[in-house]
Amino acid sequence: MAIETYRDAWGIPHLRAGDVRELARAQGRVTAHDRAWQLEVERHRAQGTSASFLGTEAVAWDVFARRARLADTASRCFEALERRDPETADWVRAYVAGVNEGLPAGAARAPEFARTGLAPGTWEPWHPLGIWLTTRILFAGFPAKLWREEAVRHLGEVAIPLFATDGPGTSGSNGWLLAGSRTTTGHALLAGDPHRFIEAPGIYQQIRLSCPDFDVVGLAVPGVPGIAHFAHTGTVAWSVTNAMADYQDVYRERLRRTETGVQALAPDGAWTPVEQHTETIEISGNPPLRIEVLETPRGPIITAAPDNSETGPAKATETTGPPSPTPAPANAAGPS
Repeated sequence: MAIETYRDAWGIPHLRAGDVRELARAQGRVTAHDRAWQLEVERHRAQGTSASFLGTEAVAWDVFARRARLADTASRCFEALERRDPETADWVRAYVAGVNEGLPAGAARAPEFARTGLAPGTWEPWHPLGIWLTTRILFAGFPAKLWREEAVRHLGEVAIPLFATDGPGTSGSNGWLLAGSRTTTGHALLAGDPHRFIEAPGIYQQIRLSCPDFDVVGLAVPGVPGIAHFAHTGTVAWSVTNAMADYQDVYRERLRRTETGVQALAPDGAWTPVEQHTETIEISGNPPLRIEVLETPRGPIITAAPDNSETGPAKATETTGPPSPTPAPANAAGPS
């Protein structure tokens, strides 16, 4: 069956293909045509290379992405996906192939490429996982944990109830479900609130995906195959809300510098070596910035480490995820 692409009166693409892989390829291609600039910005954000064309305003994010090792996490997750679920890995690869097919034409339609001098790059299979991680990295509780510690440091414990956004009674989310008996059409009504800021372009892309296995219409995340958050098949619908899920642990590390490198104080009281390397962040219109990337067995260090030989505090954080082939956690994130 040939791939069919139809756009309705609002320009929303409706795609039909003979199997799920061809459909994923078509989705990648049409997304690259419609959202080329957005795709490339998000790919660079996942890699921590966005300052190379966006300038100094993007440096803080790139530093965070490098320290949190977002690209490394996404790459290792895709390797695990290939081992455990080759069929899904092939589905992701098909989407990436479609993105690479559609990017040249999509970039030619987007004036931002010419204005910044950015040329569209070649996507790799782990990039959709990196974009998914980048999109969701601030959807959890670690920012509130860091903010709470900062409030306590300046204002004391009494300030916690004034600013808390985590814990019972201090956060919430919105979801609605009405039975067909309460609607004018007689059909059930499902609604969910993703708690997103107003963004341009929007984080979501309206699209319809159809093949012999399914026919679904909803909101996709550009750069990620399928439709994860909001959609319906005609008889089944799903949506999500967000209420700052607590799936990340933040550790206060004690670090020290020695003649042989950086060491961290382990729970048993022993000083142990820290994985350490440097990376260079290219900055449009400015000299490059070299940063130190550290990782303890508890996760990447997400704040600047002490510059001298004295012990000092830093913070590491880890999130739940697939096992890592190294002692590092599979997923790690947190702002400096």
